[in-house]
Amino acid sequence: MRALNLHLKILIILLVSLGVLVTAYQIFVLGIPVTEDETDDLWNIDARVEFQANPREPVKVQMFVPPLTQDYVSLNESFISNNYGVSVNQVEGNRRVTWSARRAKGEQTLYYRLALTKRYSGDQPKPEGPMFRESIPLEGAEKVAAEALLAPIREHSADVETFISEAIKRVNNLNDDNVKLLMAGDTSTGNKARIIELLLSIAHVPMERVHTLRLIADQAVRPELWLRSFNGQKWLYFNPDTGEQGLPADRLIWWTGDEPLVSVEGGKSAQVSFTLNNSEMNAIGLAKMTDQNTDADFLEYTLYGLPLETQQTYQIMIMIPIGVLVILILRNLIGIQTLGTFTPVLIALAFRETQVGFGIILFTLITALGLSLRSYLEHLKLQMLPRLSVVLTFVVVLIAVISLLSHKLGLERGLSVALFPMVILTMTIERLSITWEERGGGHAFKVALGTLIAASLAHMLMNIPQLTYFVFTFPTVLLILVGFMLAMGRYRGYRLTELFRFKAFLKD
Repeated sequence: MRALNLHLKILIILLVSLGVLVTAYQIFVLGIPVTEDETDDLWNIDARVEFQANPREPVKVQMFVPPLTQDYVSLNESFISNNYGVSVNQVEGNRRVTWSARRAKGEQTLYYRLALTKRYSGDQPKPEGPMFRESIPLEGAEKVAAEALLAPIREHSADVETFISEAIKRVNNLNDDNVKLLMAGDTSTGNKARIIELLLSIAHVPMERVHTLRLIADQAVRPELWLRSFNGQKWLYFNPDTGEQGLPADRLIWWTGDEPLVSVEGGKSAQVSFTLNNSEMNAIGLAKMTDQNTDADFLEYTLYGLPLETQQTYQIMIMIPIGVLVILILRNLIGIQTLGTFTPVLIALAFRETQVGFGIILFTLITALGLSLRSYLEHLKLQMLPRLSVVLTFVVVLIAVISLLSHKLGLERGLSVALFPMVILTMTIERLSITWEERGGGHAFKVALGTLIAASLAHMLMNIPQLTYFVFTFPTVLLILVGFMLAMGRYRGYRLTELFRFKAFLKD
């Protein structure tokens, strides 16, 4: 007996632990939304390219577009142009779109449109980057100024991260004579980045220019320059103007390198303007779109991977254990008597269409008439199989009559009585009749009432939208329910109703 108890406890712990761990993994690692009402931002970005085409010359416009391997994932990408050919190529870690036309004249406008959202899958490719670079050759006064700046930078830094931070700090001190010499009067962000790169190259620390776009709605935005360096494990990002470290969460990397955003052959005066807006979309819908637009296995092995029609069926089926748990609690802990465990659950499923109030009326009416017929058939001394056959046929005829009368009276809900399981009603009538004969009408009424109460409670719980979504999205929570059911399987204590029954004994 002790070995059996230990075995049961271990099994319960394993099931509950597995259910909790898998559900927690889906929520905290995969980022699956806990509620159906949860929404996420959907960003729409329009890049408008305007330029003046040269007459009688072929036109070739190239513009960098965001890479698809970052924290944001593209849901839709389109290139809008008139009479231009479009191609997208990989160029030194960047993506670049090329619009081309044999002839174009006058003002030209091209559009690039992108819809994106935060990436749900946590499976990101391992970052890679250079760990060493050759020094940029310097001579004369520039060499002396650079070495003078590097001396305190080396003294006040301990690793690559602090070395770069100190270099940025020194370059932004425009009162320093060495900085003034290297700047040569140009204090733009781009020139600061050039001086920082120069100093880092002497120390053989590689650095890349990163051009980002700030995701902010309904405001004019322009590409913002950041610097980054690879420390062997991850990219370190720095703002060349402020020294701020770490790329903010609202920045989208558009391209890297020294080349300009757009270049035009056969044209001039190219300009790019950005328009951003965001909207909210159902989080699980975004997750499904994300999974379809990437190689991630985010929802591949969940019930959302099933066809839509099958999903609707499973949204009903997967709630049956919840109804069974309600019946188990009502019977084993409270002490309500019902016609078995599954009959109330099946009646609860029928209540989905009839609703509780109307369903109880229909159930009571059909059961009462069926019991009357069953009592009459008992006097005919029929065997069980023919008797059940007659009752089943009577139930079918009765359902048809009620549906017809309801339709004539304009009570369309009465048509849903056909959804009541005929076999279940037949067996309910048979079992109630036997209970009546063996233990009296009072007990049969009590069992029938308990069945309706249990079915009503199960129906209400099984049709809570938030609970349905949670169980369907995280089906491993059913393992936790199984563990609870196993624990209740060994319960031998008092039921709540028994406390009232034996209340008199407690007084004595």
